[in-house]
Amino acid sequence: MPTASQKKRLSMQYLRHCKPAFVCHYRENIKYSPKKMWYIACLARGLSVDEAIKQLSFLPMKGAVIVKEVIQEAQELAVNEHSVEFKSNLWVAQSFVGKSLIIKGLRKHARMRFGIVYYRYCNYFVRLVEGPPPKHYYRPELTGNEKLEEYFAELRARRIHRTL
Repeated sequence: MPTASQKKRLSMQYLRHCKPAFVCHYRENIKYSPKKMWYIACLARGLSVDEAIKQLSFLPMKGAVIVKEVIQEAQELAVNEHSVEFKSNLWVAQSFVGKSLIIKGLRKHARMRFGIVYYRYCNYFVRLVEGPPPKHYYRPELTGNEKLEEYFAELRARRIHRTL
């Protein structure tokens, strides 16, 4: 009969083999519009880390440089602190943006008029998972026959309630 410490060690070994390692990282209060950053975050999602860095390095936007830096920081964090063996064996499982501070400012116009300017900040979050990336991160679009089969399945599953 194994002791409690042996059970714990066995369960940790089991978890280590079943669940891949992952690391979460973020950067707060980035002086960049969340709407612009959203497109860049979607680009990196579902790619391997090397491919994401490669794609982002060819994107001529300020946000792409920031996202690339955060992904590289997360990659180093995974290797140094989360016992990931190979830094190229990671993929971007989640990549999303959140709103942060919005500061109102004033801009002068002609004839002593003013306009309101919003200085927007955002937060960027990324989660890297160990292993190869999935073949299809986003669900592929259905063909015509598949849509038809799905529609017929819905029709056949309909029932009239409180009847025989």
